[in-house]
Amino acid sequence: MKLDRFIQMFLPHDNLFYNYFSKATKNLVETSELLMKIPNSSENERQQLVIQIQDKEHLGDALTHDIFSELNKSFITPIDREDIHILTSAIDDVLDNINEVATRFSLYKLKECPPEAKKLIEIVHHSISELHRGVELIKNLNQPDQLRIVLKKINEYENEADHVFEIAVADLFENEKDPIKIIKIKEIYVGLETATDKCEDAANVLESILIKHA
Repeated sequence: MKLDRFIQMFLPHDNLFYNYFSKATKNLVETSELLMKIPNSSENERQQLVIQIQDKEHLGDALTHDIFSELNKSFITPIDREDIHILTSAIDDVLDNINEVATRFSLYKLKECPPEAKKLIEIVHHSISELHRGVELIKNLNQPDQLRIVLKKINEYENEADHVFEIAVADLFENEKDPIKIIKIKEIYVGLETATDKCEDAANVLESILIKHA
């Protein structure tokens, strides 16, 4: 092997990790769009949506594997290795939570989606959309103000989700008399609220990258 090719193996592929992150968050956006359709779907439609979301989750797992594999092979990376690892894990966690929520909608055979769950689904989708935008912005950090706006929005969505979650759970315990239904719906609320937490975890990594490259 020629020396220059050998050295090239250890140099960072500047766009490689950014492209992986872009693909992973685009997959997240598409998954959240599928989740948005679940509340108003029929039972048969819901089953098909769950299958599509599971396929997206498998794609996300494959992308996570590819990123970690490339990370192990790279001697030098364009951003901190720890940031790459944490960001990848957070994106994967968001996807896992969406998949779990969609699966529970199907398994629990909920005939109606509570309005609070619909609101949380909308918040998750908006937060994910901003996360994808933020990932696109770290490819070129000459527009830090735009990235700061994105990070602020993700934080606001997480706070909004916390507020909706607290009210939703209180209302559930106050007005629902079926203990089994309480458990089912609360698990869906928890999964959606956790997804926004994981979006904020990912946003914190983007903020760390922004600070280090300021």
